[in-house]
Amino acid sequence: MKTVFSILVVFIYSFSFSQSYTISSPDKRIRLEFVHTPVGQPTYNLHFQQQAVVSIGALGFLINEDKGFVRHLALVSVDSSFVDNNWEPVWGEERSIRNNYRQLAVTLQQKDEKQLLLRIVFRLFDKGLGFRYEFPQQPNLQYFVVKDELTSFVLGGDHKAWWIPGDYDTNEYPYSVSKLSEVDAFAAGNATEISTRKVFAAKGVQTPLMMKTDKGLYINIHEAALVNYPAMQLEVETGTNAGTVLKSHIVPDAVGNKAYLKAPFNTPWRVINVSDKATDILASRIILNLNEPSAIKNTSWIKPQKFVGVWWEMHVGKSTWDYAGTQNASTTGAEAKPSGKHGATTANVKRYIDFASKNGIQGVLVEGWNTGWEDWFGKWKEEVFDFVTPYPDYDVKELHQYAASKGVKIIMHHETSGSATNYDRRMDSAYRFMKNNGYDAVKTGYVGKIIPRGEWHDGQWMVNHYNRAAEKTAGYEIMLDAHEPVRPTGLHRTWPNWMASEAARGNEFNAWSKGNPPAHETILPFTRLMGGPMDYTPGIFEIKMNAYDPAKKEQVHTTLAKQLALYVTMYSPLQMAADLVENYEKHLDAFEFIKQVAVDWDSTVYLEAEPGSYLTIARKAKGKNDWFIGAITNEAGRTANISFAFLPAGKEYEAIIYKDGKDANWEKNPKAYEIAKVKVNTKSKVPVILAPGGGAAIHIRPL
Repeated sequence: MKTVFSILVVFIYSFSFSQSYTISSPDKRIRLEFVHTPVGQPTYNLHFQQQAVVSIGALGFLINEDKGFVRHLALVSVDSSFVDNNWEPVWGEERSIRNNYRQLAVTLQQKDEKQLLLRIVFRLFDKGLGFRYEFPQQPNLQYFVVKDELTSFVLGGDHKAWWIPGDYDTNEYPYSVSKLSEVDAFAAGNATEISTRKVFAAKGVQTPLMMKTDKGLYINIHEAALVNYPAMQLEVETGTNAGTVLKSHIVPDAVGNKAYLKAPFNTPWRVINVSDKATDILASRIILNLNEPSAIKNTSWIKPQKFVGVWWEMHVGKSTWDYAGTQNASTTGAEAKPSGKHGATTANVKRYIDFASKNGIQGVLVEGWNTGWEDWFGKWKEEVFDFVTPYPDYDVKELHQYAASKGVKIIMHHETSGSATNYDRRMDSAYRFMKNNGYDAVKTGYVGKIIPRGEWHDGQWMVNHYNRAAEKTAGYEIMLDAHEPVRPTGLHRTWPNWMASEAARGNEFNAWSKGNPPAHETILPFTRLMGGPMDYTPGIFEIKMNAYDPAKKEQVHTTLAKQLALYVTMYSPLQMAADLVENYEKHLDAFEFIKQVAVDWDSTVYLEAEPGSYLTIARKAKGKNDWFIGAITNEAGRTANISFAFLPAGKEYEAIIYKDGKDANWEKNPKAYEIAKVKVNTKSKVPVILAPGGGAAIHIRPL
């Protein structure tokens, strides 16, 4: 570790002129300037080489009934420092991560009788900037209410953007692509599929927001370390500055306040990734570096893994979550008569356990195992699930013993129905039940409107709930996969048991809606995945839903080969082989890639990328010499000219290529694939043809 500090302290109480302070990134390509204006307002500028990324971005806060931190602030002190060290994540895309930045910290003070203090800390990395607000311990500020955060991003132009609407309650939208000036949160492309509960009354988008300038600069805005604070949306300014100004919009609570805090307090980091290469955006680890180190001392029980499960069969209509097959009826699980379509039966789960054991899959997820499913959907009820009472046809003890005998772990499912208050009350009993019955991982769900009523999925109250679940499961040595939560912000560094989240439009939408367009998976790594791993549930082999019902027109909008490639391009340490057992048994040669692909990595190389168009990633399996490549494209077919220069020199490898067949097409012929073997080394370049909506997956192993 190498850390060098240089400190400059100034005392200024005059507003007759501007004061500015500049730092550069370690590689000198990015420059940050903090400007204290003549009216005492804190602002900042950010440049990448000679291009403006943010010009005169405003900073500040409104709190309580106080005048807040806006203008007429005295600049008390400025200090700078330099940090360069490395740290090792418990699991991840690299074995070691470099944390290298220059820091600028400014302290501001109100010029009145209260003399409240606010500190703004900037950290400038080679791939971008992180900054946050800090409220120090001080005599005149203890408990306070945030009325608004005044952060803005004044951009260098009306950029092309990949965006979803600024909905407080869901992230499950397809992405729209437009100029920022064309963003309209009320008329998002394809958004009518979602029952939007609250989109703020302005043109707005969610973060992570991906943009590209006319000059080819890539800019990504998100946040890091979201703790005890609401999520940040971005309001797009209209009028004369249409599309060139983004303002932070913090999700409010039921009465319109943004956050309830107590000094000392640090806000989440506002993060701007920037580069002239799209691959640099994906390679950035700024968000992880801005999170706190692991709060868990003994992490040996945290194990990345693959799993199958009773899940997709409900989405395609083969079975049901509830015992009686009469979801929304008034009957309870004990009173209901079996429908014959219930998926979570002892016999059916054994079938998945057998398949997992035979194929080296570590886990089996079971949804619909517990009573309550028949009487909750859309009813906004608080007391629905108790998380310990199974349906009559699900034998917890027998399945525990059976799974253990096969070397497989069953993964628990806790659907809260949005009733976070109920889940809070029952967490301890639910987690004790899990540990007593051999469960080491849980998938939570928050479908529906939130209880407490009036709160949102992305507000401060729910952010605290999700984080509390991560901490509580860690105490029971349980791994967590959260669905319908707030979008991740790198907290898997602090809570490495929080291994994955959904928080976006996943593969399930392909089963019962018009689905995810072929470009969807080429956008997600630049947006949702910037904050952390996603449980996208890849691996669907039966692409067209008319295989289950001739009347169905829905389908997955990829080829089969692209579904394999997603195991590399859509990073998660918990990866589901989401299709039905019988569909894998029809294509065991293709399923071999899912069996072999790693879920934890020593290194990652981003070979080529363009948001919305294509992506090729190579990853080295942790502790092994095997590499895996995933290459995907949008609805336009292309050739991925894959260079193997990342391989060590002087060694020969065999590359097993799972690729689209010659006449493959995501819509017309999605299941056509071929498997080829070639010898490669560090000098090899292999062209691989990707069909429209297609992809390729490659397993590279030493000879």
